[in-house]
Amino acid sequence: MKYLVLLMGDGAEAPWASMTADDQAELMAKFEAFDEACEAREGVRILTGEALGDGESATTVRYAGGVRTDTDGPYAEAVEGLGGFYLLEAPDLDAVLDLVQVLPRYDLQISPVVDPV
Repeated sequence: MKYLVLLMGDGAEAPWASMTADDQAELMAKFEAFDEACEAREGVRILTGEALGDGESATTVRYAGGVRTDTDGPYAEAVEGLGGFYLLEAPDLDAVLDLVQVLPRYDLQISPVVDPV
């Protein structure tokens, strides 16, 4: 089964550019440990994963009455922002919940991917 893991930031973490090199290395080490834990776990694969730009760099597209409106910025005003994601293949949710403990302490949203078959 596939699971989408969304990494939500609450603004409490310092922005990447303002982190010291040591803080950046410590954070990246946690992501690398997650990658290694997934590789070591039978039946688990990281299909893709990326860090995302901050909400201010997003473009929101909305449709109302058949008319498209594009605006700069995140979909909604929020304290939390989507910082990144992983798409995993795993045998079950318990395996994913076990593995995400290795990630930095982001708030997470984990959603199963719907199989269209």
